[in-house]
Amino acid sequence: MSIPNHILEQLNSQADLISMIGRHTTLKRAGSEFKGCCPFHGEKSPSFYVNPQKNIYHCFGCSVGGNAISFLRDYENLTFMEAVDELSKQTGIEVPKDEQKNVSYQRSKPRPIAQPMPPKVVENTSSPVQQTADTAPDYHNDDAFYASHASSDYFDNYTSDLSAAIDYPDYNPIDDQQPPDWLMADEYSMPIGADSASEQDGNLYELLTQIQKFYQRNLHTHPHAKHYFAARGITEQSLEDFGLGYAPFGWQHLEHEFPQDIEGLKALGLVRQSESGRDYDLLRDRVIFPIRDNQGRTIGFGGRALDDEVKPKYINSSDSPVFHKQHVLYGYYESRQQRANDWLVVEGYMDVIALYQAGIYGAVASMGTAINESQISRLLTLNPTLTLSFDGDSAGQKAAWRTLEVALPVLADDKELRFLTLPNNHDPDTFIKAHGNEAMREQIKNAMPLSQYIFAYLSERYDMSLAEGKAKLMSQVRTLTASLPKGSSFRYLLNNDIYQKLGGKRSQNSEAKDALLDFDGDMTISQQLQLCFLFQPLALSEDPIEMIWQQAGLTSLSLPAHIQQKASADAMRALVWEDLQDAPLIDVVSTIKRCINYLPKDPNAAAHFILSNLTASTQESLSRSWGPFYKALHARNILSLDALIETLVMQLLQLHMQKKTQELIKNPNHVKLAIVRKQTQHLNDWMRAQQAEQSAQMMGS
Repeated sequence: MSIPNHILEQLNSQADLISMIGRHTTLKRAGSEFKGCCPFHGEKSPSFYVNPQKNIYHCFGCSVGGNAISFLRDYENLTFMEAVDELSKQTGIEVPKDEQKNVSYQRSKPRPIAQPMPPKVVENTSSPVQQTADTAPDYHNDDAFYASHASSDYFDNYTSDLSAAIDYPDYNPIDDQQPPDWLMADEYSMPIGADSASEQDGNLYELLTQIQKFYQRNLHTHPHAKHYFAARGITEQSLEDFGLGYAPFGWQHLEHEFPQDIEGLKALGLVRQSESGRDYDLLRDRVIFPIRDNQGRTIGFGGRALDDEVKPKYINSSDSPVFHKQHVLYGYYESRQQRANDWLVVEGYMDVIALYQAGIYGAVASMGTAINESQISRLLTLNPTLTLSFDGDSAGQKAAWRTLEVALPVLADDKELRFLTLPNNHDPDTFIKAHGNEAMREQIKNAMPLSQYIFAYLSERYDMSLAEGKAKLMSQVRTLTASLPKGSSFRYLLNNDIYQKLGGKRSQNSEAKDALLDFDGDMTISQQLQLCFLFQPLALSEDPIEMIWQQAGLTSLSLPAHIQQKASADAMRALVWEDLQDAPLIDVVSTIKRCINYLPKDPNAAAHFILSNLTASTQESLSRSWGPFYKALHARNILSLDALIETLVMQLLQLHMQKKTQELIKNPNHVKLAIVRKQTQHLNDWMRAQQAEQSAQMMGS
């Protein structure tokens, strides 16, 4: 069976070679490659390298090398066809059963194109095309290796040897004919097909290259189309790097430009047939985004309407023998050319180009379908941390959640998924225009970890004030974590982390305390509490002092009869913030209570809003501390400070009661002193009971 060259190339480029070889030897990252002891020969010093960018391996000890197919064949002793079938299962790429299904098509004599209007459909009277033997392009071997012993130099200089066919005993494709000279020309001096070239088979890759050049030329001859890109901030260099173009008006411009290649245009899905039987072009009056495979060859096109009112806004060319949407990531080839290290999945073509143009390489987008498991696995091989950037609207967050579910089965303990939702409904393209390149880099750097994203996403969809809501959330978390790889430590840690966020205050409290100590261990309790209120101002929607006073039972405290008779009417009232006689703290609390209904949702923005309304002295002292404090909490993924705020308020109350007791001893008032001592004892007993309960919960979890 003769398998088309492009299918073999897709199988090799999409295979997870790192995981495949990692089953037989331990591989560790060494720069942009992976290094380990060679599985083919015994060695103690690692000399075996795998390059995930090119998906090839090489041992500098025994000189063995190759790609995914050769590894399965040579190490796992599979036949060529068994190796192909295995890679087909792993990648999802279908191997055609029909031997004739390849990238060739029959070219014909051109139809008359004298009239500018679309021609009527007429009977094809062209001469029969000369029959040729079944052909398939040579499959070129990735096993040609340089004799260098420096892995990075070797892989940097590596290019496929296009003259060497891989030596597979059971695979002998027939040599393909050379492409016609006219197909290699950039400009046409005569109508296509006017010579004997019509007698030769066409090649879909060659045809796609010529179509891409045609669209590119049209962009420079249609000012309104070029203006669209200019208005979006796309530079001339980016136009060139991504090969951007324009599909002109007209229903049959491709047939007029490529009259010999109608069969090829139809195989690519770029020319379709209406119900009345007339051929028409799929892409019309749209700017064009060429879609490239891992080798940089054009395999399809995306077209965007110039008018936002035109629906659909985007149209992608259909799947074809050379284009399979579910296996292609837009921008992957361009990012590899820039040696990208950090990878970011975005929603659209313009996001990819905007990030690339900003010098942020590694952005890719799927082809209008959800990114799949094999694509995520491949990106995680290139870098163990992958960031997903989706729009903040409902559709964007649903897409992010679907991607999370798809990614879990390949999320080993050494891999990390992060989520970036830009503020104010920005996408990367608009955010860069509004805030600049460095601000975008900072957003990517501070993307939300998976564990934090799961809790934030689900807690918005369930009523966290009800036990039923918490139970439903925990049930969904357990369902999610069951999809993680077998033996995953992250499964236990994630379940436990979210369980504690739902009911175990102790863990969050300890984490938040540690964050405060790491940030500034010399801060007073009052200063810590002020920063906590800046981070979580809604904690003051119900007064913490009043809540503690009621929960501790201090409002209904039992006193001896003679004390009750002599006590003033307000002797048993709950404390208020003014009783603490702490001017900066009172300033923060009163300002938040005054502004609480007008605060932005973003914690950082809300904090700055509060700061701007404080007195000058309080603002000055807090402004210096807020930024580092916010980063310290963010680094530890702290979502709630409820427990810490409660602890700090209790500590402040204890200090206040101690101070008041000392004052009453110096200036005796036996009635007040008796009341304060009773309150202090009751408060201390209640706090110890709270701590014991939290410890019991931790032991139980």
